[in-house]
Amino acid sequence: MNLSVNTPLFDSHIHLDSYTQQHPLHLESLCNDNVTGVIAVSMDLTSSKRNLELSRMYPSIVHPAFGFHPEQPLPTMQETTQLFSWMELHLQDMVAVGEVGLPYYSYLEAKEHGHSFDPLPYIDLLERFISFAAIHNKPIVLHAVYEDADIVCNLLEHYNVKRAHFHWFKGSRDTIQRMANNGYYISFTPDLVYEVEIQELARVYPIHQIMVETDGPWPFEGPFSGQLTHPRMVADVIEAWSQIHNMNVVEARAMIYSNTKLFYGIP
Repeated sequence: MNLSVNTPLFDSHIHLDSYTQQHPLHLESLCNDNVTGVIAVSMDLTSSKRNLELSRMYPSIVHPAFGFHPEQPLPTMQETTQLFSWMELHLQDMVAVGEVGLPYYSYLEAKEHGHSFDPLPYIDLLERFISFAAIHNKPIVLHAVYEDADIVCNLLEHYNVKRAHFHWFKGSRDTIQRMANNGYYISFTPDLVYEVEIQELARVYPIHQIMVETDGPWPFEGPFSGQLTHPRMVADVIEAWSQIHNMNVVEARAMIYSNTKLFYGIP
């Protein structure tokens, strides 16, 4: 008997509100795959409101995070004020601030096309989110890779925010060491199964500061090519991680599940 199938799973980063009627995710059936919880991150105010609705429909499964994804045009001043005011009203509903961060890929795209790109307004907005997390003692879910992660670390250290979750992270060895020393968590997606760069990161990052995620409905390659991204895929991520560390997969599942619930303060 494979005991791993009885060990619960937790998807630490998914865009639930981005699934559609054409590409549905049936939350009521997640228990069939032993997925007992997900962190539903938000793109903006509309997205935050939808994730709140989903959390009220499935309170034991869906744990929402509210924020503004950086890989899109900046919100207006009015939109920003509305988002922060709404988040203040729903502090008890939100498990974290997120997804927030810096627009690394938007900057690269602008550079490739010869367009100018000013990152400072994005940094200012991120600082507001980090300050909010510090004031309200909330974890923060971060989109920050490569050199952007150093800027984010500076801000986190300035505001003394310890519970930081860098999702789908990539970065230099120095930055990896800095993040590990600060107690920040990272999460691995299904690309751990086939990406050497991510496998190297998994080999060195502290095992009690890791989680797994799908970032669904974002699609993956390798053995997942052509499939709708589903929280059950975190089982494959954990299996790949356990092989890297020569750890029993049942123990790995239990440890990563515990890591996630501890980080997010979920009973």
